[in-house]
Amino acid sequence: MTFSHTQIMAQALRAAHPAPHVKNAAMSLLLILLALFLASPALAHHPLGGAAPQTVAHGLISGLAHPVIGLDHLAFIVLIGLAAAFSGRAMAGPLAFIAATLAGTGLHLAGVMLPLAELVITASVVALGALVVLGRQVGGPVALAGFALAGIFHGWAYGEAVIGSTPMPIAAYLLGFGAVQFAIAAGVALVAGKLVAQGAGQMQARLAAAICTGIGFAFLFETVESLILG
Repeated sequence: MTFSHTQIMAQALRAAHPAPHVKNAAMSLLLILLALFLASPALAHHPLGGAAPQTVAHGLISGLAHPVIGLDHLAFIVLIGLAAAFSGRAMAGPLAFIAATLAGTGLHLAGVMLPLAELVITASVVALGALVVLGRQVGGPVALAGFALAGIFHGWAYGEAVIGSTPMPIAAYLLGFGAVQFAIAAGVALVAGKLVAQGAGQMQARLAAAICTGIGFAFLFETVESLILG
C-alpha cells in the first residue's frame, strides 16, 4: 500500500499533536501512576538508616526523601494537590500545608509535644481523601486552616529525623522537605486541574484519591490497634 505526501504529513501531524482524548488519557494515567507509586515497597527505608544528619548534604538528602518514604505523609501531600485542583487554588493549599509543616518541625525541635500525633496524621489522610472521593470542594479560609492544622502534625513528625542535628543540617533538611512537598503537591494540582477543567478528569482524580484514602485507612487501623494494645 502506498501513501501520498498529503497522507504522510497528516499522519505525522496526528502523531505530533494527539487528539484531546489521548492527552486526557495520558494525563489521567500519570495521575493514577503517581498515586500507585505510594505503595512501592522500595520506599520503606530511611536514606540515612535512621541516623540524624550531621552534614548539610545529609540534611538535604534526608529532607528530600523523608516526605516520600512515609507513605501516610506522601498520601496526604498528593491529596492536598487533588483538593487544591478541585477548589481551583493550585498553589494556596500546598503552600499553607508546607508552611505549617515547617512550623511543626520547629515545635518538635523546641521540645513541644503534640498529643496523639500519629493518630491525627493518619486520620487527616482518611478525612481529606473522603472529601475528595465524594467530590466535596475543599477551598476557602476554613480549608486552608485545616490544611495548616494537619501540616503542623505532619511537620512535627518530620522533626524526629533531625533530633540531635546542628543548625545547618536542619536548615538543609527543612529546605529539602519543603521543596519536595511543593513539587509533588503543586504537580498533582496542575495535572489534576487540567483534567478537571477539561471535564474529563473527575473520575481519574477521585480514583487517585481513593488509593490515597486506602493507604490512610491502613495506617489508621495500625495506629488505633497499637493504641489499644499498647
